Amino acid sequence: MIGYLDTMTLLGLVVIASPLVLTLGLGAASLPGRKPAEATTSLMVYVAIVSGLSAAVAVLALMLATGVRHVPIALGDWVVIPHRYRFSVKFSFDRLSVPFAILSYVLSGTIGAFAAKYMHRERGFHRFFVLYSLFVLGMVVTSLAGTIETLFAGWELVGLSSALLVAFFQERPSPSRNGLWVWTVYRISDAALLLAAVTTHHLRGEGDFDLLVGAGLWPYGHAAVTPGQALGAGLLLLVAAAGKSALIPFSGWLPRAMEGPTPSSAVFYGALSVHLGAFLLLRVSPLLERSPALAAAVVALGLSTAAFAHVAGRVQTDIKSALSFASLAQVGIIVAEIGLGFRYAALVHLLGHACLRTLQFIRAPSLMQDYRTLEDAIGERLPGASGPSRWVAAPGRQAWLYRFALERGYLDALLREYVVAPFVGAFRRCDAMERRWTDFLLGGPSRESDRMDARPEPIEDTI
Repeated sequence: MIGYLDTMTLLGLVVIASPLVLTLGLGAASLPGRKPAEATTSLMVYVAIVSGLSAAVAVLALMLATGVRHVPIALGDWVVIPHRYRFSVKFSFDRLSVPFAILSYVLSGTIGAFAAKYMHRERGFHRFFVLYSLFVLGMVVTSLAGTIETLFAGWELVGLSSALLVAFFQERPSPSRNGLWVWTVYRISDAALLLAAVTTHHLRGEGDFDLLVGAGLWPYGHAAVTPGQALGAGLLLLVAAAGKSALIPFSGWLPRAMEGPTPSSAVFYGALSVHLGAFLLLRVSPLLERSPALAAAVVALGLSTAAFAHVAGRVQTDIKSALSFASLAQVGIIVAEIGLGFRYAALVHLLGHACLRTLQFIRAPSLMQDYRTLEDAIGERLPGASGPSRWVAAPGRQAWLYRFALERGYLDALLREYVVAPFVGAFRRCDAMERRWTDFLLGGPSRESDRMDARPEPIEDTI
């Protein structure tokens, strides 16, 4: 048994190291200003993905063959405050993390092969794969994280690469604006996760998931906290999951993310990144058993998100936005399943749905081309391919529902007005105070200060 554990530990290190080496290799290749050829970049991606996937599948096979259900890999304590806090890096291979890591590799490999053709001769070809490798590294670290600080590191890598890929075509104003909005929503999610990490350390002295949700094998662990503590920490984790998975009220960022290249839309926002919130809830699912109120909140949020996504998806006029809301509806159902206690059903639903959405997103460009070819051949529009919704002319409540869906529930406007605007206003006031103090020290206002006072930038132009 010891020999098998050593082998699985070595394979686990390969799973973690493969995307890390790929990221460092692609990043280092960009530093001298001489980017490698497309074939070289594609080969590096292929080798890293195949190596990581093969090692992950081997770990799963050994776990099934030997009956070992949990393989921890601890890389030591990075910060230790005696008798108070410990910040450690730890990875955990179990029934939840290994399938999700394999899913990440399979879908990332599929999209990597697709993107090598789709992005051929694109000016940002190498830049795309640098961000792609950063995303894969974040997904693998998040999937296998055994402590909340390790998960937070992967969480940040996923958020950074996702926002930069939304703004990939930065020469146009719309991708840059939408990328900034996605980054803003992710900041709210990250802040909630960071507060949850602080709460966890306050409760248990360290962020090890085994101490928070119990040392039992997933999903049979029992949280070693009181119901009140589970509710407090769980609500913070729920906000973090809502921001990352575009649950209400953060649903507006998902269709905005479709501004990125189709390969990134397929694997990131349609298949993997959008499921990270659900994965987080699965990881801390024993907390839901300790707090019925928290479980009820998870179910309510999931069902309301599914209903909203269904309504909003019916009025979308482009295929990528329609697919994004269809994906969001299923994510809402998965979250509701987690709240109801169907852990394995939610995991299977997540794995199958991610594969389906990846296939649909990468098929979307050629599907639209096939539609245009058929319409050119028959000389008219295909039945059901276009045309105004019957809600447009409907009176009363149905027309209001159409407007509500068309405006995507006014969620972006509400976030801008009640969340973003107060922060921006506070930052502007602080900036004005700093400039007044600087002008006082300099003996008079500068031209730059007068110009900034005369023309304040509207919030709508910044986001």
